[in-house]
Amino acid sequence: MQEQKINSIVSSTVLAEGRFIAFSRLAYVDGGGTARTWEAVQRTGNGARGAAFIIARIVPQQELVLIRQFRPPAGRLMLEFPAGLIDPGETPETTASRELQEETGFRGRIIRVYKGGYSSPGMTGETICPVEMEIDGEYYRTHAPTPCPEGCEHIEVFRVPIADLEAFIRRMESEGTVIDSKLYAWLAAVRFQK
Repeated sequence: MQEQKINSIVSSTVLAEGRFIAFSRLAYVDGGGTARTWEAVQRTGNGARGAAFIIARIVPQQELVLIRQFRPPAGRLMLEFPAGLIDPGETPETTASRELQEETGFRGRIIRVYKGGYSSPGMTGETICPVEMEIDGEYYRTHAPTPCPEGCEHIEVFRVPIADLEAFIRRMESEGTVIDSKLYAWLAAVRFQK
């Protein structure tokens, strides 16, 4: 019998598969050498490359660009950063630029791209790359952003002063909008800096 490497996946069995995701049972060996199983969801097809989310700051106004849209898995309207799946042949930078323009109408420049991380590793292996972008607010004083979302997307765009972000989030919560945890994490980081 071959010795199993600890902290490793031994096998993956697809239990159900849809158009965009697959539900699997994973067999793995934990850190103590015990064989265990876990259930997980994975993106399939184009979504298997992961996603990018965009932290877009309008300067010099010091505003964030946020969106609100209905998210079927949550069953509610959600306030979040613009984001999208990385298409075949795209880099996270390309995806971020494309998605920012499609969802919000803004164009910006890439400031920083982080390696892909996991937003819910207890449930899915999906990776998501944070991309920081800067938008020229002076340009958009005289040019209206023109979003061009996909047909299934109904997106509201918000320009939120960073100084007012916490109050804006509280107002959205009081209206029944749920908040993406990435936005809470960003808010906490801003508060820690103070």
